[in-house]
This record gives sequence, structure tokens and C-alpha cells, in this order.
Amino acid sequence: MTGRTLSGNSYYGKYSEELIATANYIATPGKGILAADESTGTIGKRLSSINVENVEVNRRSLRELLFTTPGALQYLSGVIFFEETLYQSTASGKPFVEVLQEAGVVPGIKVDKGTVDLAATNGETTTQGLDGLAQRCQQYYKAGARFAKWRAVLKIGPTEPSELSIEQNAQGLARYAIICQENGLVPIVEPEILTDGSHDIHKCAAVTENVVAAVYKALNDHHVLLEGTLLKPNMVSPGTDGPKVPPEEIAEHTVRALQRTVPAAVPGIVFLSGGQSEEEATLNLNAINACKTKKPWTLSFSFGRALQQSTLKTWAGKAENLGAAQKAFLARCKANSEATLGKYAGGAGAGLATESLHVKDYKY
Repeated sequence: MTGRTLSGNSYYGKYSEELIATANYIATPGKGILAADESTGTIGKRLSSINVENVEVNRRSLRELLFTTPGALQYLSGVIFFEETLYQSTASGKPFVEVLQEAGVVPGIKVDKGTVDLAATNGETTTQGLDGLAQRCQQYYKAGARFAKWRAVLKIGPTEPSELSIEQNAQGLARYAIICQENGLVPIVEPEILTDGSHDIHKCAAVTENVVAAVYKALNDHHVLLEGTLLKPNMVSPGTDGPKVPPEEIAEHTVRALQRTVPAAVPGIVFLSGGQSEEEATLNLNAINACKTKKPWTLSFSFGRALQQSTLKTWAGKAENLGAAQKAFLARCKANSEATLGKYAGGAGAGLATESLHVKDYKY
């Protein structure tokens, strides 16, 4: 195909070199992404769990706690904001974007508008938000964002995911990705396969391969610059009601599924935690990186709940708990940094860190 060089062509435009540099920076070994992109409704559920009111000042306070934790940002290469957060500042008036930039952390932005039912399916969904996306990306770029996230959601059932669901979500991810790239944002491509169900790990592996392969077919059809993207997949694991397996087995199936489907041109894969406990997600990430096999991409994390849960519970909305909460957050960031290098020995934040974070049919 002519015209698909990395710069100066009609597809990738003026941002190609910046996109590649940003994606590679985010994929720096030893670093990962904090997903602090919960919608106002979802963060409200988190706050209500600690009896804190869902108002702007409390949402800002929680995010400030995370972004200003001494020593934590050295373990992060990116933070995904919700739109509100992109324009917020610390209590002292310093924009969150500047807090991150000064620490060498890239600000990102969630750009999808959530899921809607996909007609003629058994409760399957597609993701909305393409309307006006180019204009929003331009605004987010001006505000300092340099990457974006879009979550597609698929489920495993007797006949799910359907071909229609796989195709529609792959097409949506591809259209989102090229629109982002045309406007300077590195797209994180997130085809999440929910863990709900009683299926075994082999079923999850087969579905993951089918879904991810369809996504990369769509990305290529839409001329997306793979070197300027990141993938955010689920780990390959049994359903929450299925037979349990050790981290080493999850790692083996996960890496094999990605080897079969993800081009080497992609610089990094940042796993979602998918309702695993904090410790479980970290141990599985460590096992994935400890796998002795060919891995042409950085394998890291883009965790939300699995970086925040023990911090949230420790904080409880009380100023006097700030130091202890930040200590908990630092411990999780450091643990996951070590896991990206296959060097995590376990045991960080026992207790709260071992609580399951699974929510059936998770939406945010």
C-alpha cells in the first residue's frame, strides 16, 4: 500500500512522530498508568462506600491525594483523567495537568460516552461517543492531554460474544483511534472482556484471541498508526464463577493470546485490572512479565480500582488519614512498577489489598 510511511503522508498527518514518541514514553519499562477516569456517577459510588458526599470538592480532593502522593509519580508514565479532572487544580491552585507534567507523567483523557445496548443481541453493548469526538480531542490536546482511552465491553456467554458484537466494537475502537491520532492524541484501545461467568481459562483465551484479532484487523483497515497506539486488554483468566488457576497459568495463556494477535509494532500493552483484588492484579502482572518467552511489547498496567481501593478505604474522606492513604497508594504504585519488571515478591498492603473488586456487568 502506498502512502503509509511514518511521516509526511495523508493518513497520519503532522502528529505521527509525536504520537510514536508519546506511546513509547508511556510504555517505559517500570512505569504504568493510573486510570483516574471514573465518571461523576462512578466516583460517586466509590465515595459513598466511605460515606463521603459526591460533590466537586470531594472528587477533587480524592484526585489531589493521588496526584500529590510523595514519590508515587516516579512509578507512573500516564494518568487518565475524566473531563472534569482535566481542568481541575490542587487546593493551592496548581492545575493537575502541570502537577503531572512537572513529574514527567503524561496526562490522558477518557473520551467515550459509555455503553449502550446493541440491538438484536442478548444484552451485548457497543460504545458511544464518536459524534463530536474530533472537536473534543482538539480541546483536550489544547488543555494538555496527549493520549486518550475508549472502553469497549464484551461478555462471554453461551453464544457470546456474538460476531455482531465483536465487529461493532472493533469498528468503534478503530474509528475512535484514527480520530484521536488525527488530532494529536495516542489512542489506548480497550476491548474489555468481562470476567462474569463460569467459563474456564481456555474459553477466555479463545474469545480474547478472536476479539483482539478483530480489533487489529479493524485498526489496519482504518489506517491507524500502530506505533502510536497502546492496547488495554483483559488478562486471560477464568470467569469469576469458574475454576481458579494460579498466576503462572494466567500469565501463560495471556502472553500466548497476545503473541498470536498483537503486532510487534505496538509499543506497549497496559492491562486493565477487571475487578481483581489489588494484590491479585499485581501478582498476575508480575507472572506475565516473568514469563520466559518472546514479548515484543512492554507489558504494564492501566489500573483504576486496583491502584486506588485500599487508598480510598484508608482515607475515608478524613484529613487526618491523608498521610496513611498516600502511603497505601505509594505501596501499590511501587508494587506494580516492580511487577512490570517481573520483580514483585508479593505482600504489599496485605488486608485491604486482597479484597475482591469484582462488580458484575461493570459500568463506569
